[in-house]
Amino acid sequence: MLYTRKGDKGTTKTYGCDQKISKSSAVAEALGSLDEINSFLGLVKVEAKTVEWKIPGSTFKLESFVHYIQETLFIVQAEVAGFPKPLPKGKVKELEIVIDEIEKTLPPIKTFFISGGTKLAALFDTTRTIARRAERRIVEVSEENKVKVSDETLAFMNRLSSILYALARLSNHEGGVSEVPPSYK
Repeated sequence: MLYTRKGDKGTTKTYGCDQKISKSSAVAEALGSLDEINSFLGLVKVEAKTVEWKIPGSTFKLESFVHYIQETLFIVQAEVAGFPKPLPKGKVKELEIVIDEIEKTLPPIKTFFISGGTKLAALFDTTRTIARRAERRIVEVSEENKVKVSDETLAFMNRLSSILYALARLSNHEGGVSEVPPSYK
């Protein structure tokens, strides 16, 4: 059944919790933001099917790499929901290696860039902003000691927006689209 009626009064439960929490609580907000990233990455993955390039510093093609990020986000969601399974060590380092390799293929950053260019770059940029919001929500959960969030997870969420930014830039670069800085006029 697609509905249970258990949340009709604005409450929900998380893993292993015998208490109901408000759907507007910090934990529910963090989980909702993580769900948004993962859903939007599904859209990115559909668009990535049209891309043939391989991710520098990785064994993955773009579509597979996006799927890998989605799988990792499910572990983050479980941890934020209270499941006693922290993100495995090494996930942050994996992202850093890929980011470093992508940066080697791109011109150095000297300014901000206006989002857009290719459709794929715009999708990665939008996902990056959702990731930043989710990171802020997870930090709030951690600071309020609502749920124990591992240092690896906090670092992964910080690096996630960096990899999404790198992928947006790479998408424009591979698509032959120049980045446009703001004019500040």
